[in-house]
Amino acid sequence: MDLSPRQIVNRLDKYIIGQDEAKKAVAIALRNRYRRAQLPADVREEITPKNIIMKGPTGVGKTEIARRLAKLVRAPFVKVEATKYTEVGYVGKDVEGMIRDLAECAYRLVKAEKEEEVKAKAQALAEKRVMKLLLEAKKDERGDLAKDVFENNLLDGLRSGAYDNFILEMEVVDTPQQMELVPGGAAISIGSIFGDMFPGKKKKRKLSVKEALEIAREEEAGKLVDDDAVKSEAVYRAENDGIVFIDEIDKIAGKDNRGGADVSREGVQRDILPIVEGSTVVTKYGPVKTDFILFIAAGAFHVAAIEDLIPELQGRFPVSVELNSLTNEDFVRILTETENSLTFQYKQLLSVDHIELEFEESAIEKIAEIAVELNLTSEDIGARRLHTVMEYLLEDISFNAGGGDYPTFTLKIDQKYVEEHLKKLTSDRDLKRYVL
Repeated sequence: MDLSPRQIVNRLDKYIIGQDEAKKAVAIALRNRYRRAQLPADVREEITPKNIIMKGPTGVGKTEIARRLAKLVRAPFVKVEATKYTEVGYVGKDVEGMIRDLAECAYRLVKAEKEEEVKAKAQALAEKRVMKLLLEAKKDERGDLAKDVFENNLLDGLRSGAYDNFILEMEVVDTPQQMELVPGGAAISIGSIFGDMFPGKKKKRKLSVKEALEIAREEEAGKLVDDDAVKSEAVYRAENDGIVFIDEIDKIAGKDNRGGADVSREGVQRDILPIVEGSTVVTKYGPVKTDFILFIAAGAFHVAAIEDLIPELQGRFPVSVELNSLTNEDFVRILTETENSLTFQYKQLLSVDHIELEFEESAIEKIAEIAVELNLTSEDIGARRLHTVMEYLLEDISFNAGGGDYPTFTLKIDQKYVEEHLKKLTSDRDLKRYVL
């Protein structure tokens, strides 16, 4: 997608409030990828991504910025936690697993795109297959009707959903259950390892017509898509468009830990180093070069500092950005300006039970004020604090709503309502002011 850095930031603004410095850094990194792709091959090979390290408390948007960025350009994306990995020689996840997971994500992404291209043809083949079963199941109902008239009526009924709940028996491919054969790697099935040596077994299942159509469409789309081409494209996309988000990197930043659970912290850094520097990782879809994958690392860095990472790893993250704690104004904007905000979500949820929520401006400001003070007096968990506050605020109405067909009721949430329903949270907060 050909977007300027300014356009990328504007798109991110719909989901993440504030943090302009971090948005600017990732927007430039994304645009540089597009610029690199337009260059001649010999020049392109010399230009590597400028990896980013984000510093900031939890809940301020570090993960969301990276996730939304990947979604914006349909890039393969994986989020991993540095604390899950251990140094080679210890029991635990292998750092190469993050690249295997990225390849798996790229494969699913490309396969979905290819299946979308053949969707119409797959749908026609699936309808034909289910029609045959329906004709067989309803042959006693045909009577003397002309076969073509009967089939046309049946197809119309099939497409309109008239037979959705009709149960029939269909032969489907028995997909082997996936298992994690490589510690820390993606889950894979035996069939994907041995390929044609074990062709997919089939078994008969009783399904509704709706389910049968869905399964048949997936199977037919799978037959129409060239799996080798998908694997090749997936490896290319993982190598050139992939984004790996390494969270909690501050938890492995300690240098002087010896013994106990922290024995492999520096070792994990040294294991991550070749992956970030550029190496080749073998995956079930083929070898993946990590030279041009964009790595974004993040951590709160409350105890450790970025400078506590080994120098070699610091050098591989040349762009460093700091994210700020959220303010009262930020919380108000999160509740009112973001797409699919929390207030919008609760309005939609409770509308199912015929309750129409209306949030007054004074209520939004009070919710934001309480969220900020709770973050100050207890652990600062950023925007996640709003989930706690909103759940307490709407606990009574959420519990009592539902279970009957009654007219729509409008509930106005004002400052008084907020204060009354958040007494428990605010009283706890007041006590904490006097506890050392």
